[in-house]
Amino acid sequence: MKGSRLAVRYAKSLMDLSLEKGNLEKVCADMKLVNTICKGSHDLQVVLKSPIIKTDKKQSILKALFDGKVDKMTSGYLQLLAVKKRERYIEVIAEEFIEKYKEHKKIITAVITTAYGIDEDVRKSVQKLIKDSLKSEVELVEKVDKDLIGGFILRIGDKQDDTSILRKIRLLNRVFSENPYIKDY
Repeated sequence: MKGSRLAVRYAKSLMDLSLEKGNLEKVCADMKLVNTICKGSHDLQVVLKSPIIKTDKKQSILKALFDGKVDKMTSGYLQLLAVKKRERYIEVIAEEFIEKYKEHKKIITAVITTAYGIDEDVRKSVQKLIKDSLKSEVELVEKVDKDLIGGFILRIGDKQDDTSILRKIRLLNRVFSENPYIKDY
């Protein structure tokens, strides 16, 4: 469902409206909150997708969840989605809005995977290196994978730099399994 035309259109309309009203930062923070709450609550997802539950009940649930926590424009937008019977797409629309916000602000997401995590100095130097080389703001997402043993995997968009020990072991394993000097009988 991610990137569906419906989600793209609704996210774009919210983006245009928030740019027009001058509260893009607030709406982005609101959509991050909406996305987090939707992802974190399976029950909420079930309720929003249920065809049995009436629209007015869904509206009251959304109002109870988000009123006072989000901007009036965002709250009204969520209510509008419920009226238009698009409440099942709220999470996807929020994700798409966040992506559009990053495009608008020229923020690149870089994912670094290490075996044990990285400290603050390494984090800052990686962000600075990426920022200087790509001339763009960087959002660094950290992941931990104990199987890497050491080294790191850095992924930016569709490009990846894998310097992990696990990769080197796999390469050695492949080289040893293809030994041309030993004849099979």
